[in-house]
Amino acid sequence: MLDHVIKGATVVDGTGSPASIADVGIRDGRIAVIGTVTEESRTTEDAAGLVLAPGFVDPHTHYDAQLFWDPYATPSLNHGVTTVAAGNCGFTLAPLKPQDADYTRRMMSKVEGMSLVALEEGAPWSWRGFGEYLDALEGRIAVNAGFMVGHCALRRYVMGADAVGGQPSEEQLAEIVGLLHEAMDAGAWGFSTTQSSTHSDGDGQPVASRHARPAELLALSRAVGEHEGTQIEAIVAGCLDQFSDAEIDLFVEMSAVAGRPLNWNVLTVDAAVPERVPRQLFASERARKAGGRVVALTMPILTPMNMSLGTFCALNLIPGWGPILSLPVPERIAKLREPDVRAEMLRNANSKEAGVFRRLANFGRYVIGDTYSAANEGLTGRVVNDIAAERGQEPFECLVEICAADELRTVLWPMPSDNDPASWALRAETWQHEDVLLGGSDAGAHLDRMCGAPYTTRFVGDCLRGRKLVGLEQAVKMLTDDPARLFGLRERGQVREGWHADLVLFDPERIDAGKATLVHDLPGDSPRLDSKAIGIRAVWVNGVEAIRDDVVSGNVPGRVLRSGRDTRTVSTR
Repeated sequence: MLDHVIKGATVVDGTGSPASIADVGIRDGRIAVIGTVTEESRTTEDAAGLVLAPGFVDPHTHYDAQLFWDPYATPSLNHGVTTVAAGNCGFTLAPLKPQDADYTRRMMSKVEGMSLVALEEGAPWSWRGFGEYLDALEGRIAVNAGFMVGHCALRRYVMGADAVGGQPSEEQLAEIVGLLHEAMDAGAWGFSTTQSSTHSDGDGQPVASRHARPAELLALSRAVGEHEGTQIEAIVAGCLDQFSDAEIDLFVEMSAVAGRPLNWNVLTVDAAVPERVPRQLFASERARKAGGRVVALTMPILTPMNMSLGTFCALNLIPGWGPILSLPVPERIAKLREPDVRAEMLRNANSKEAGVFRRLANFGRYVIGDTYSAANEGLTGRVVNDIAAERGQEPFECLVEICAADELRTVLWPMPSDNDPASWALRAETWQHEDVLLGGSDAGAHLDRMCGAPYTTRFVGDCLRGRKLVGLEQAVKMLTDDPARLFGLRERGQVREGWHADLVLFDPERIDAGKATLVHDLPGDSPRLDSKAIGIRAVWVNGVEAIRDDVVSGNVPGRVLRSGRDTRTVSTR
């Protein structure tokens, strides 16, 4: 007897093949039959007019902590994501010595925008080795999750406080490499690291992995190549704008010595900077010639990130802005009100040195979000340019005065500068590259600043009823089988007999994502942005219903996916 039958669905199987009408029967967590089902089943549903696809695979998340208090990885699961890759950017919660837990929590709060209170109250912090961390999640999550092991945790475990600023001795490097081997033996998907200039710890110092030299990174990459079904994920400063020659050399060597794919996040596509895409993908061309593979992640939607003059955000990373935005609030307001200071800040924001952050410099195109004072009543949703014109002020001066009235708590939403037809045409072209993969949501991180998790439903809805840059079958493949093949997932990513029943059933006339709204549902009543799924009828993970009409079922059928057992090696040749 079958456990469940989905009858008459339009099956889009993830391979890119044309859709077809079929029944799909599930038994013991697997897809038992596709076609006309006559066998009895415990439950049945009519799916006429609905699309049945493989569960979506998100290749870049930071759910490492959130899964302890939110086993459903919301809102990703709501939006059809059944498998997540975590442990990215060099940041993981293990391996961990007890005395380093506070440092790790403060680092994650600063660098990945996670609530410190939620980190303190929501996770047990009871593990030491990476395997113990994976075991702590086993049997209690509703999504499938695989984890890289982070370079910062490896360094901190061996070198202690010297991990920041120091170089390992030969003995220490051997111990760091040994820890990585232990983690992959326990099921880590591979190794992640960051050299990005934007990544600082809770003390404001460059995170541990930023101090690693190429020899250390290559030693760790070689270790990855000794394990079945492993990967590398890496971030460098040039990921935000354009790679240097040295960064391209590093990516190529790391992938080649490991014989494993290396993915990085995130490729920004903007027709105003046409040279960026070919420069970034030059790393992929070089890698293939050297026997490696470098894969760029890119988002198929625009994911706005809100800003604030009151709390740490991307504005702090503009050259010269950090010291001003780090002052106590009264001093900060006074400084921001000085015309000479504002003029210098604007010059820095528009300078070449600002790199990708130049995108944030058009302050007249900011939209006012939440406000907190009577003086700002009625400004929410309005554009700064319009308010400035009414007041006879320059846009940045106007923005500062609005924020000052709220004691800098005002939420600011910069309007995207790359929402033009030429940029969308360039994106569609870029998506066809063999070393470009859709993803990069950062779900689980920057919780009150952005909400990237709904990229799946928003993209599919755009393909069906919006710009229609790719067809439905290709869109589904880009969200399912393509990432599954990059990670070597065993028997996931397609609607195929015998494969795991990770499935999403949706209404093609409605599928979309709701507006991001601020909710207070983290441990300690901490805030995050959430987005309702629209048109998702149901989501199954390993054959068990996890979501129905945007409501979680209470089941936790997800698995911790371990390298080797659940992933196979992906050749770089």
